[in-house]
Amino acid sequence: MFLKEVRFVDWPDDTGQYPFNLPAFRGISEITFPTAVTFFVGENGSGKSTLLEAIAICAGFNAEGGSAANRFSTAQTESALHNHLRLSWFPKVNRGFFLRAESFFNFASYIDELERECPTGYAAYGGKSLHEQSHGESFLSLFTQRFRGRSKALYLLDEPEAALSPARQLALLRVLWEHEQAGQTQFIIATHSPILLGYPTARILNFDASPLAPVRYEETDHYVITRHFLLNREAMLETLFQTDD
Repeated sequence: MFLKEVRFVDWPDDTGQYPFNLPAFRGISEITFPTAVTFFVGENGSGKSTLLEAIAICAGFNAEGGSAANRFSTAQTESALHNHLRLSWFPKVNRGFFLRAESFFNFASYIDELERECPTGYAAYGGKSLHEQSHGESFLSLFTQRFRGRSKALYLLDEPEAALSPARQLALLRVLWEHEQAGQTQFIIATHSPILLGYPTARILNFDASPLAPVRYEETDHYVITRHFLLNREAMLETLFQTDD
């Protein structure tokens, strides 16, 4: 893998403020990335997206999403975590992309501006504006068109399932597999999707542990809760909707 390790350095003495107070970061000095696909999982607010954002900034990608060449900003909301990370590479790669589901609309608008200045026919995005595609279609266009090529690349995806149907999530699994077979790409993905987490060779890091630690797919809450719901839907809903009367 190209990104071998992320080290936590110069940790502030006052750890009472976000994100330094997150349980996932307590007592941890480094995270290694030995596989082509790594997943970050955990409850909302556990720090997985915050760490992914910090890695993206350290790797030179735009904080609101995009590649190293994409420079736009609508609001500076990034945390200070990137100031306390050091990335170890072998070799260093400059190609890649940072997908933020929450700010993808802003990225699509930015691409429209670039297209007006220098028309390319949206060659990297399926031949038309991302705004002219459905949310799911625009994501899949990004994965299948923008992520093409044989150059070494690092792709950081923050909740890519947000716009994808279950069938499209399976299509994304195929994209991951094709890239892994080519051996030129590394993915780090923050997700809540039990479908994506099922990717067979991925390493899963659990941000609900303190400090964060690897976890087996079948031990993730995403798998356990989803499986239990599908096998016991009526009983779970009956319990969920019970009143105190």
